Amino acid sequence: MTISHLQDFLLAGGAFVIVGALTPWVRRFAIKHEVMDSPTTSHKTHKEPVPYLGGVAIIVGILAVSFGALIYKHAESKNFWLALSVLGPAFVLGLIGLWDDVRNLPPLPRFIAQTIAGIFTSAILISSSTVGTPTGSQAVDAIITTLWIVGICNSINFFDNLDGGAAGTVAISAIGLTKLGIDGHQYLVGGLAAVTAGATIGFLIWNKSPARIYMGDAGALFLGILIATLTIRLHPNSETKWTSFATPVLLVAVPILDTSVAVLSRLRRNISPFQGGRDHLSHRLVRAGLQRPTAAITLWALSGFCAFCAILIPLTNRATEQFITGFAALAWGSLFIYFFRTADSE
Repeated sequence: MTISHLQDFLLAGGAFVIVGALTPWVRRFAIKHEVMDSPTTSHKTHKEPVPYLGGVAIIVGILAVSFGALIYKHAESKNFWLALSVLGPAFVLGLIGLWDDVRNLPPLPRFIAQTIAGIFTSAILISSSTVGTPTGSQAVDAIITTLWIVGICNSINFFDNLDGGAAGTVAISAIGLTKLGIDGHQYLVGGLAAVTAGATIGFLIWNKSPARIYMGDAGALFLGILIATLTIRLHPNSETKWTSFATPVLLVAVPILDTSVAVLSRLRRNISPFQGGRDHLSHRLVRAGLQRPTAAITLWALSGFCAFCAILIPLTNRATEQFITGFAALAWGSLFIYFFRTADSE
């Protein structure tokens, strides 16, 4: 099954419209039933309660457009199973996240669910030989894939701490993934990434500062495992193994940076990595003097730079792609040092 750039645009547009239209309805439902994120803990930065359940709109939009397109295209059953292998685990984690939004689960059950989803997805990818850059060892592939899925899922969840920050960053990552997927004739990856981009941009209308609704854990966990699975399935058309491995990392480099800085700063202070705090990139940017909307735009710009580097890699020769990857790694390391050395909290 092939997908053109026009069809990708239509997929993104359909998801944009559905999520954009559904989000205010979900918002009213959340307010009516008091499913709210109240600023009752010290790491919360908003002043007034903000409704959750934005993730429900994202999940419904992505599932409806993805499977609707497959039905419209009269896709073969194998394409349905391939899509289900990506969207199924994401849907299950989204339900667990929704439960957390409503009932406030402790971190351990969420981590266990993420690990199970990671192992399950890893088994599917390896058994179907759809790992984008295999190492040649199934055992190593299983370990890397599981750690990647659990790690990125947590990174996106941790990164959702600023109005519009996570939604905009995921949208940028998905746009880059769409370009890479279509150019590399990986139409399932490109198509699902296009739908994800449209859905997150549609949600961003309501989530940008000042946010009128949050995606909650339902949206963050769903998008986390979805982006993790799509990036690990991507087979970059690069000339060296290490630049091939670097491409999916670049697509989610900013959430990885955020998690690395927050987790290591908490370990340095003998605090649990799962404990909330005002030590994420967004908090550090605000303490540096940026307004919250400007901080979000800064994170989007960093994500755009990393995604642009990922897109350039397969378009260049061996020497240039190695230079791009090395330069991006140097920039990431410099940013890590800068943020890690700033104040952890107010």
